[in-house]
Amino acid sequence: MEITPTFKNPDTHEINARIDKIRGQMSRLGLDYYVSFSPDNIFYLTNFKNMVHERPFILVVTPKGPLQFISPLLEAKHVHARSVGDIEILPYFEFPAPKGKEWSDVFKQAVPAGSKVGIESVCPHQIYAAIEGEAVEVNLIDDARAIKSPFEINRIAYSCELITKAHDEFMAAAAPGRTVIETATAAQQSIIGQLLHDDPSYNPFCTRVGAVFQNGRTTFDPHNFSTINIAMEANGGPHLTIINSELSGYGAEVERTFFLGSATDEEKKYFDIMMEGRNLAYELAKPGTLMSDVDRAVNDLFKSKGVGDLLLHRTGHGMGITAHESPFLAEGCEQELQENMTFTIEPGIYSEKFGGFRHSDTIVVGKDGPINLTETPDDLDSLILPIK
Repeated sequence: MEITPTFKNPDTHEINARIDKIRGQMSRLGLDYYVSFSPDNIFYLTNFKNMVHERPFILVVTPKGPLQFISPLLEAKHVHARSVGDIEILPYFEFPAPKGKEWSDVFKQAVPAGSKVGIESVCPHQIYAAIEGEAVEVNLIDDARAIKSPFEINRIAYSCELITKAHDEFMAAAAPGRTVIETATAAQQSIIGQLLHDDPSYNPFCTRVGAVFQNGRTTFDPHNFSTINIAMEANGGPHLTIINSELSGYGAEVERTFFLGSATDEEKKYFDIMMEGRNLAYELAKPGTLMSDVDRAVNDLFKSKGVGDLLLHRTGHGMGITAHESPFLAEGCEQELQENMTFTIEPGIYSEKFGGFRHSDTIVVGKDGPINLTETPDDLDSLILPIK
């Protein structure tokens, strides 16, 4: 697989190919229209990213011709500036509005009474209620997003390139006393600085940089960042780097367990067990394998090593136009892995006594197995860092 990182926006051909996938599914299901409310799914089909607030944005996928986008008049020029492809904007003036001038009046003109309408499960009840026909709950765009086009892979690879560089800088600066605020600021400057250099018109509505770490006293609780200004500690147990970002709408993640000065024999044991689970996930993440089987095999390995009670989460999650999405490398996900899907691989184990142990990488499923888009050292010798 040839991967060429790019920061460019999708062109009309790319957007039309995505729309054609949805229209093909609509035809198979006998749908007259498909309604999307999710800002992520709207972005996928238009390259426009809105924020959910009291003024609804509703995308209507028609059987042919332009997409119809019900939008506040306030945002019409914004939609024109950011969108790619053939879109007809159907504006309404404000919310709330007098009867006869509400968003729902515009919606009912776009979706005629008696139509069979596919609608996302995340759509608010008020949109369901506005359909004067048969509403079928189905998540066509979410399903279409699972397999990435070459453009999407190249775009995700660009995001991965920026965060991997920032992560290497993060590790090079690691030292006792260095705080989350210092590391986060440096990583954000590196990533956003490069993004701005490459693309001065980047989209801040779908850009965010999360760059933090946990020290040995907090890694056992992987999502707890309540003590934001913790510091790195010499010989203080496993530290965890976490960089999870969306850059103009395409996600990336890299994480590493590391030590400052030394690691105890017990910590090395847990690190090695985590790496066994990680290596097994890499071996299994091939086209045709059930996602549930990957996670089950990793979990069974951990149980066989006597650390089953230290499991807190699945082996990985999808990556794409967000940095955390479906499908999942999880025991409950009975989908087959397919070429050009993108995931994190991040099995972990967590002990309140000895700390947490997890690496995460963003991978694309290739013909023969996973291709790592966030290559950075992952072996124990490289991750026991000398004290500066």
